[in-house]
Amino acid sequence: MRSNIITIIFVSGLLMFATFNSYAGNKDRIGQNGAHELSLNPWARSGGMATANSTSVIGLESLSSNISGLAFTRKTELVYAYTSFLGGAAKINAFGLSQAVGESNVIGLAITNMSFGEIEITTEDKPEGGIGIYSPQFLTVNLAYARTFSNSIYGGLAVKIISESIADVKSQGVAFDVGIRYVTGKDDNLKFGIALRNVGPKMKFSGDGLTVKTTYNSNEFTFNSRSQSFEMPAELQIGVSYDFYLGQKTDTTGKSGISDHRLTGAGTFVSKSFGKDQIRLGAEYAWREMVMLRLGYMYEDGIWKSDERTTVFTGPTFGASFEYPMGKGGSTIALDYNYQTTNPFAGNHNIGLRLNL
Repeated sequence: MRSNIITIIFVSGLLMFATFNSYAGNKDRIGQNGAHELSLNPWARSGGMATANSTSVIGLESLSSNISGLAFTRKTELVYAYTSFLGGAAKINAFGLSQAVGESNVIGLAITNMSFGEIEITTEDKPEGGIGIYSPQFLTVNLAYARTFSNSIYGGLAVKIISESIADVKSQGVAFDVGIRYVTGKDDNLKFGIALRNVGPKMKFSGDGLTVKTTYNSNEFTFNSRSQSFEMPAELQIGVSYDFYLGQKTDTTGKSGISDHRLTGAGTFVSKSFGKDQIRLGAEYAWREMVMLRLGYMYEDGIWKSDERTTVFTGPTFGASFEYPMGKGGSTIALDYNYQTTNPFAGNHNIGLRLNL
């Protein structure tokens, strides 16, 4: 049975990789895609590990790495997260709800909004402004489904509806995520996973803002400017994680009992269609699953040299959580925080609130 599961994972990985090859590019294509917000992680808990925990993240936060983690939703989960992005240059608000349906199925809904504040409208005739303001908005609605196929294998699928808009120009599109996870070990502490993210048709801007009016021979004409279509930031993620239980107790069945201390190491390789490949490493220490401390590092070629770096992120991330049990039914309430270093700007601050029922 276990060999069959491993075969399924291997074949699925090959299919994902073959599909990804039709979208994959190289570092020379950096900046040629759109919808870059799909590559950002708006959630506070996994962000503290540089999103290296693609195979150990559970619940709604798995929507930003490997969607199969949604299958681990116990019953009902609600999460809200706020990010001050690049020193407050933009703000990201994310809200999600996941619900277990029966013993093996979980459905999820997440809405992420990225705003840039109010910007003064300027035109060729009035470059100084004074004619109003507009507020750019990036909105993503994520519909997800995950399923437990066995005690070892989990999978998920997500559909993203994307909208980007300013005052009079707008673009809409759709993208898909798919992921699988294999769990093994005496205490289910070894996890492997692979995910294909942000795959979808090209997007294109349209609207009144792309029209130009001109006068010729006392006649007024309106011309529509052509808008170039752009591709999604497709990426392939392959990850592994391992849980170390310190001072664990073992019962007569060989399964470990409750341990006060857990240390998780995680790593994820990310192949980007419009960027440099990344290696993400992270670690998390947990005391009684109530107090958690995290650190992570995202590496890509040239990140240590300012004249070669092609991302604003400089690598290190830090995070912490406090999760408090409510009653004897397993419900908890948690506060999450993470900080991601950047250069320039003053880094990203991310805070989240979650409720598990």
